[in-house]
Amino acid sequence: MRAAVTTADGFEVVEVPDPTPGPGELVLRVAANGICGSDLSTAPFLPPGTILGHEFAGEVVAVGPPDPADGTDHGFRLGDHVASMPVRGCRRCRACLVGDIARCPSARTLGLGVLPGALAEFVVVGAAESVRVDGIDPVDGALVEPLAVGLHTVMRAGIEPADRVLVLGAGPVGTAVLHWLSRGVAGEVISSDPSPGRRAAALDAGASAVHTPEQLSGEVRDGFDVVIECVGKPGMIAAALDAVRTQGRIVVAGVCLGDDHFMPVAGIVKEASMHFVSYYTKTEFCTAAAELNRGAVGSSTLVSQIVGLDEVDRVFAELSAPNDHRKVLISPAVG
Repeated sequence: MRAAVTTADGFEVVEVPDPTPGPGELVLRVAANGICGSDLSTAPFLPPGTILGHEFAGEVVAVGPPDPADGTDHGFRLGDHVASMPVRGCRRCRACLVGDIARCPSARTLGLGVLPGALAEFVVVGAAESVRVDGIDPVDGALVEPLAVGLHTVMRAGIEPADRVLVLGAGPVGTAVLHWLSRGVAGEVISSDPSPGRRAAALDAGASAVHTPEQLSGEVRDGFDVVIECVGKPGMIAAALDAVRTQGRIVVAGVCLGDDHFMPVAGIVKEASMHFVSYYTKTEFCTAAAELNRGAVGSSTLVSQIVGLDEVDRVFAELSAPNDHRKVLISPAVG
């Protein structure tokens, strides 16, 4: 099969062996894979030959035997269209049994340097971590994962009726957060982003209003009840502390891999609470799939471009610089 693999200075498309499923596994023909900020951050640190890609969906083309860990036939058949969580658990521990698979002590991630990901024609996934995406374009199934991230973030924020909420960043995570906020009980929902294209995406995703970071300073007034940080760059936690009200709540979803310095006294004076989030539960993943299946959201709102595997190197370079993109999907069938 063809796969986009990391090199010393980017990506190249090469031929690698077709995968086969083991117990409890499925092989998917990849319909699409979304590029995530986590991909941009981790790619430079991964060894050459790594297959990235953890936001994906595809068609089942091979089914392995039941996994002796659970002995369950999960009911997937050839031709099913599914999305899969990009993490595999032991299926025995408490975290796995309650669906919080990312907290499994033996968890293995797909597409982030441990197990091969979906920037390829085929990918091996766990049947227990997969869900059908029926009645939609299979390409849109790649949006289940970022929507699940957004849902988990909003659930952790504990939004109360009429809360005034600020979302810092209107990239893919920020727009997913805005989608779920628009379907809940929040009052005013403000989005801040320097990019005109992403501010437009924020309005499409449900923001009440949008501002540049410079304009935002005039909107803070008495502070926001909830601030959700979706940028993942140094300085953003300090910005969240500046914007939150006394005894307000901050949720950090942005993945920052560098040192970030802020003054704890700002949070102490305000008695603010701060939560850090990652991944989602199996239930949240299924809820995100259901949202897509019933047409509540889709690529017309969340996606700006769909390209083929040969464009991976260009897309990573483009997304690593300031840009107006929403979500970019890689579809092996394109080109």
